[in-house]
Amino acid sequence: MSTLRRLPLETINRIAAGEVVERPASVVKELVENALDAQAQSVDITVEEGGKARIVINDDGHGMSRDELLLAVERHATSKLAPDADGHWDLLAISTMGFRGEALPSIGSVARLNLSTQRSGEDAWALRVHGGTQSGPEPAPPLGLSGTRIEVSDLFFAVPARLKFLKSERAESMAISDVIKRLAMARPDVAFTLSSNGRTSLRLMAKGTDEAARLARLDDILGRDFAQNSIAIDQEREGVRVTGFAGLPTYHQGSNRHQYLFVNGRPVRDKLLHGAVRGAYADFLARDRHPALALFVDLDPHKVDVNVHPAKAEVRFVDPGLVRGLIVGALRHGLANAGHRASTTTAGFALGRARPEGAQSNDGNPPPYQSAAPWSQHSTPRPSMGENTRFAAFDAPSAHHEMQQTAQIEETQHLPLGAARAQVHETYIVTQTEDGIVIVDQHAAHERLVY
Repeated sequence: MSTLRRLPLETINRIAAGEVVERPASVVKELVENALDAQAQSVDITVEEGGKARIVINDDGHGMSRDELLLAVERHATSKLAPDADGHWDLLAISTMGFRGEALPSIGSVARLNLSTQRSGEDAWALRVHGGTQSGPEPAPPLGLSGTRIEVSDLFFAVPARLKFLKSERAESMAISDVIKRLAMARPDVAFTLSSNGRTSLRLMAKGTDEAARLARLDDILGRDFAQNSIAIDQEREGVRVTGFAGLPTYHQGSNRHQYLFVNGRPVRDKLLHGAVRGAYADFLARDRHPALALFVDLDPHKVDVNVHPAKAEVRFVDPGLVRGLIVGALRHGLANAGHRASTTTAGFALGRARPEGAQSNDGNPPPYQSAAPWSQHSTPRPSMGENTRFAAFDAPSAHHEMQQTAQIEETQHLPLGAARAQVHETYIVTQTEDGIVIVDQHAAHERLVY
């Protein structure tokens, strides 16, 4: 017969670490979030061997006192929750990145954790927690005006079985980089630096807090193509606001890894939000193509629950239908205002393929659809279609064109799809708009209308 036993604190922390510390990227996420909550303006991250050997986080936040440093490594000790005037602890009134008070004790139970911290105008203190065993605090060399330095080495040395579940060094480094990029998108007013094995892989300067600063930060992370091929989103309904930037339908990707979603400044991976994005682009993209975007949802903290999972990557909305409808409506409204604007990447590719006759391709050979010799005034005239029977098969037109009255065309050019001008291969309809052309797959359009 089994007997109930009270688990020791060290074992409790290791059990909690199984949920909070899944991989090196989880450690980086928790520690950088702590730095942001400490009002840091600059965060420097250094990793070795994908974070498995060593992780160092330096920030210039407000730091901690000696007594706070002792509390920081205790389970469920946090500075981010406080009771109200009636002594009630409201778990929905959360405005910080962290709040559970599990990260540091969980990390210290499975790795070698070294902390150094200093408040402005006070002495610096250091503390160590190796595999759950604590030593310190003790005086430490000054860190500057204020800030905290946290070093995590030999991750999972206390639970070696966890090491075999880690991926390659490259995969773990990419996961860490993705975490930093997501946090940097949410905080363009903070500078970030990421170094891996002695090499700086990411350096982001502080931009500010306005929309231009946010777009500049997205430009630094996602590339200039995104900034040139995105539209601004800003819609509000019943106290819920959606802002950000969404890529044009023609600027699509093969996966949804370039879809970044934030709720009250917190990076999340929520099925409801991703489903809303798919629904908004359903009329523009095929099922295997995905848009690139960064959307920020801001609402009353009491209307969303972030205490769903220890990793805080999932949220639950009080009114999910309102949030989904707002995202779908905001995206469709923005895409409708963009009209038939094509992305610069697509247009550039098309223009690059349209070379003048005789131009050489990248491999030095003439394009397969052109003559090998360029045309000149001294070239021998080519025979007409009627003079050469070898081209008789090309006499039949492959495109159907019917003349329309000029007045009728001008009346229909202002419509979204413009005026029909030609039919190609009995499949595609070419229409003329006021400022461009549209090619419609008539069979796909028929299926969309019928089904």
